[in-house]
Amino acid sequence: MTLLATQGLTAFYGDFQALFGVDFAVGQGETVAVIGANGAGKSTLLRTISGLLPAPSEHVRYRGRAIGALPPADIVTLGIALVPEGRRLFPSLSVEENLLMGQQCGRKGPWHLDRVYRLFPMLRDRRRAAATSLSGGQQQMAAIGRALMTNPELLLCDEISLGLAPVIIRDVYAALPGIRGEGTTLVVVEQDINRALGVADRVYCLQEGRVTLEGRPADLTREQIKLAYFGI
Repeated sequence: MTLLATQGLTAFYGDFQALFGVDFAVGQGETVAVIGANGAGKSTLLRTISGLLPAPSEHVRYRGRAIGALPPADIVTLGIALVPEGRRLFPSLSVEENLLMGQQCGRKGPWHLDRVYRLFPMLRDRRRAAATSLSGGQQQMAAIGRALMTNPELLLCDEISLGLAPVIIRDVYAALPGIRGEGTTLVVVEQDINRALGVADRVYCLQEGRVTLEGRPADLTREQIKLAYFGI
């Protein structure tokens, strides 16, 4: 079943157009990767789906419902959560307080503090620490945990490996099967092509705000991906 779909999606930052007629779909239970170079429109796609950028109502549909014009708080309540690029933790709050902020939407589901701490044990050890005192990798885990505390059906992960050491990237990606195992559908934005192809059921490539390739990793050649990614 199609959980989320965009049709002819456009997005603007003021007068600058960042997305051009993007058709994108995610089936329930899938892991979908979105790849592309810097400035390709990957983050803009997630920001538009999550309501941080306005979109025509009918251009984004979730479980068949038009949601493009809804504010972000309403979209979270429907079951879509974003792990933003750069983590965006609340600097004045502790790790645990940041996690509890995700609970405020009131959705029921499998994710609670103890479940998040089992997924990321180091967060339990640092739960009383200020969020700003964490390493980059720990902050990323806290940002994922905060999003999971909303009990999403669809988790949007924006550049979750950006700027992290390889060993931390490995740990973050090792957590994804556990998240998916709770019935959560995943969209992962990633610049690392190999990393994206390794976790995805399907992959989309964006270039200059347009979809240039879509398919299952096993069906795509390296030449096709290179052409779609770089345009050469």
